[in-house]
Amino acid sequence: MNKQGQILLVVLLLLSTGFLISNQSPTPKLLVIPTNFPAPTYDISKNPLTEEGFALGRKLFYDPLLSKDGSISCASCHQQDAAFIQADHDLSHGVDDRLGKRNALPIFNAIFRKSFFWDGGVPKLDFVPINPIENELEMDEKMDNVVHKLNASAKYRSLFKNAFSVDTISSKEVLHAFSQFMYAMISANSKYDRYVRKENTLLDKEELAGLSLFKGKCSSCHSTDLFTDDSFRNNGLDNDQAKDKGREEITLNVSDRAKFKVPSLRNVALTAPYMHDGRFNSLEEVMDHYDSGVKNSSSLDAQLKSGTRLGIPLSAVEKKQLILFLNTLTDSTLINNKNFSNQKH
Repeated sequence: MNKQGQILLVVLLLLSTGFLISNQSPTPKLLVIPTNFPAPTYDISKNPLTEEGFALGRKLFYDPLLSKDGSISCASCHQQDAAFIQADHDLSHGVDDRLGKRNALPIFNAIFRKSFFWDGGVPKLDFVPINPIENELEMDEKMDNVVHKLNASAKYRSLFKNAFSVDTISSKEVLHAFSQFMYAMISANSKYDRYVRKENTLLDKEELAGLSLFKGKCSSCHSTDLFTDDSFRNNGLDNDQAKDKGREEITLNVSDRAKFKVPSLRNVALTAPYMHDGRFNSLEEVMDHYDSGVKNSSSLDAQLKSGTRLGIPLSAVEKKQLILFLNTLTDSTLINNKNFSNQKH
């Protein structure tokens, strides 16, 4: 074999084992912020969206390698067809079918969030994956070992090289890849969105009545077109909060007892069961709670005790109209978007 042939053979061997990787710069990926949404809170300039970074984040999201026993992935608790929650589970399920403490929240529109999880214990999107990875009730793994397993994979070394121009994978690149996948997941193509953006879509009479009711009775907490003010509130689920103290577990402030993140109502028709502990199985049960089930406690939100009785008075017709409106917040393009699926790309 001549010298040129020897060089070609070495190149082919290096490519097959992942040691020779292109130095080509990552390809920028377009991110469109909806016109009816507020400005993002995530600083994209510190982790620019690229085709390679996004694809790597998606691969990590669906890979059970990140769990201790290789049995579950992030997608196990965030299923696309259920708007990225764990369908029909009141509490999240981890390795060995361990039960988590709370209901899984959806991950779309994370680019607009100020904090994460029901208690707001994570203040930055980049740190979100560490929580489920290291939670013994969920993936029960250590971040250092995740990085070790990824570095042991020639395929992953190649993907990280292409996305972040690194020869050795660190937790920084892992977390940035996750963030790119999550912050690119914007849900903004519901019937309601097309209506407010005047995209040849109208709401019917009952849906409009529901929208009017929503603005008057619900929008103080579920505000803006994100349908959350990202605050923490006690919505009167219990008198005694000994089982789960909510936000107080983070702040150690007794005034935060039983306060939980106000969830977005986008895709709410797809994300049952509801509340931090998944106690309600339907939107009808949620309406009944706010109408007649609110329980008093020292930290109960003031807006639920501002009238002559606790809660938000709702007639049967009003409940029906509100639910019809909430159904207009379903974004079918999100749950069918192959960019966020585990299909081969």
